[in-house]
Amino acid sequence: MNSAASPREDLARPSRIDVLWIGTALAFVSASGPIITATAAPALAIAFWRCFLGSGATGVWVLARARAEFGALSRSQWRLIILSGLLLGAHFATWVPSLRFTTVASSTALVATQPVWAALIARARGVRIERAVWLGMAISLTGVVVLTGVDLSLGPRALVGDALALLGAVFAAAYFTTAEQARKTVSTSTLTFGLYGSAALLLLALCLVLRQPISGFSLQAWGLILLLTVTAQLLGHSLINKVLATTSATVVSLAILFELPGSTLIAAVALGQVPSWGVLPAALLIMTGLVIVIRSSRSAELVEIPPA
Repeated sequence: MNSAASPREDLARPSRIDVLWIGTALAFVSASGPIITATAAPALAIAFWRCFLGSGATGVWVLARARAEFGALSRSQWRLIILSGLLLGAHFATWVPSLRFTTVASSTALVATQPVWAALIARARGVRIERAVWLGMAISLTGVVVLTGVDLSLGPRALVGDALALLGAVFAAAYFTTAEQARKTVSTSTLTFGLYGSAALLLLALCLVLRQPISGFSLQAWGLILLLTVTAQLLGHSLINKVLATTSATVVSLAILFELPGSTLIAAVALGQVPSWGVLPAALLIMTGLVIVIRSSRSAELVEIPPA
């Protein structure tokens, strides 16, 4: 999983404008967990609407600028797009509900382990894993064990949230691995339109099966759902895609790790969710391990876009 570029090149300082874009994207993405927690609507309904509205917004662009490409998609391309969307939908179906059971800090820390699971998926596909990557994974998973131990003291409800967040990380890694294959032959806008739409269909089906209402919310709840879609779903991810054109994936992936302290800080100020002292060493272990994994790997194969 070694990158062809040297570590010095991978960690080259981004331009000032890219630093600005990264910081803005992180602010938007970091607000995702707190916004979801503050929204008085079923978790699956929130997940459905953010994907449905996201697909609609990107669909307008595709119809205006990429209609020919969309109409010319092959069956194999459609299979990858739909599979990517279903995996993204599964990510939202597990991670978003986790915020109803555990804190933003714990949920964000656990879902951030996505690069660990992406590395394991790459290993299962025959990619050679460097020793340093294994070390980083071990450190991160130690942090996971410590964090779940801390949450155990809060009761079984918090452990349910931890389990859902970890499942969300696994689905996010599988989603990215599949989307990476689709992105080789499909433009980002067309891919985003298709996979958001597929994710929305899965989430709608789950809402219907589990009898979760998708309407009848307060005006405030609708406003927060729209805010979540515009910030985390559209602007945050779009800015990260923009920066990846001029800045290495290693730098972007390392920067994305700051979503954890960012979300925790926002939740503490806006929601009063001040994490216990036991969460801090666990989060530090997780972040340390992830830094090692990303720096020692081809980060483009591990994480580029945070699905949160």
